Amino acid sequence: MKIPVYLDYNATTPVDKRVLETMVPYFTEKFGNASSRTHSFGWIADDAVKTARRQVSELINCLEQELIFTSGATEAINLALKGVWENYQTKGKHIITVKTEHKAVLDTCAYLEKKGAEITYLDVNREGLIDLQELKNAMRKETILVSVMYSNNETGVIQPIKKIADLVHANNSILFCDATQVVGKINIDVQDEHIDLMCLSAHKFYGPKGVGALYIRRKDPRVSLFPQTHGGGHERGLRSGTLNVTGIVGLGKACEIAKLEMWDDAARISKLRTRLEQFVCGLPNVFVNGSTKHRLFNTTNICFQGIRSETIIKKIPNIAVAMGSACTSELAEPSHVLIAMGLSDEDSYSSIRFSLGKHTTEEEIKEVIEKIKQSVL
Repeated sequence: MKIPVYLDYNATTPVDKRVLETMVPYFTEKFGNASSRTHSFGWIADDAVKTARRQVSELINCLEQELIFTSGATEAINLALKGVWENYQTKGKHIITVKTEHKAVLDTCAYLEKKGAEITYLDVNREGLIDLQELKNAMRKETILVSVMYSNNETGVIQPIKKIADLVHANNSILFCDATQVVGKINIDVQDEHIDLMCLSAHKFYGPKGVGALYIRRKDPRVSLFPQTHGGGHERGLRSGTLNVTGIVGLGKACEIAKLEMWDDAARISKLRTRLEQFVCGLPNVFVNGSTKHRLFNTTNICFQGIRSETIIKKIPNIAVAMGSACTSELAEPSHVLIAMGLSDEDSYSSIRFSLGKHTTEEEIKEVIEKIKQSVL
């Protein structure tokens, strides 16, 4: 068993060795610029990008032309939200999102509010789920965009995206879905679920950091975005800049592997998560935050009522867990996700996120159970 034990897979994942092996040649002998059209170095790089685009499209069931490569989910979120805002103001200036969204969405919405956007922030219940009737009531003819996270990064709670899409499209609005935590873990079909815009990031499913993609629907309805980066017209003019060929190759390979292996990984990891929860939640004043029915198989957010999470974490230095999302872990504030779900500040400060991955072993879970027992009893 490796020490320390890593149970923070929602923050990032190690690059799969097969992904790394696929990437390495594009650092060295296949180093061409994919936009170089006059020689074989550029042609080879361009072919690699096309292959990766196909691999990503096959994972989420979209057209290859519906994908824009980005530096990650945060950039994709900015392009989606700002791009819609600037292109659809003739329809309206109203955007709907959820109080438990990732900060990349919430901070972008705050920016758009300063530009004149009207933002409605939906509540969630104790399980972390939105009320579909509240969403329906919030809709206006001026609503241009609804942004709902597929699965929450802190709790793993999964929203009913297909039902949400039906309500959004009945209003002739656009649905953006932050699917950063679920792509590569569970099957997502953007056609079946009627998603219009969706972001993903390679490092959440054993690909490299610094690369992601934005899916943009081309028909029924066709979504158009205003570019946020100018200079060269790359990626159909929506995201100028030399393509990160090496990273894109890694993203493509990670998608190919996920498509083949995600179901087996999910079955095994779910059993380990259940074993961890069954023990930990058997301790006094301990409970799971959020829905235990509608959530990712690898995530559990647990409140150790009456004990600060930082106190527990200090007692288990060889176990990597999180007190919230990686993007907000340095803030001395209670989790905005847990507060929105109705937890008190104290209970929020007493909560720990455990997120398992494909390298998590039964021996590691046994070790974690023993260390948690020692730290709280």
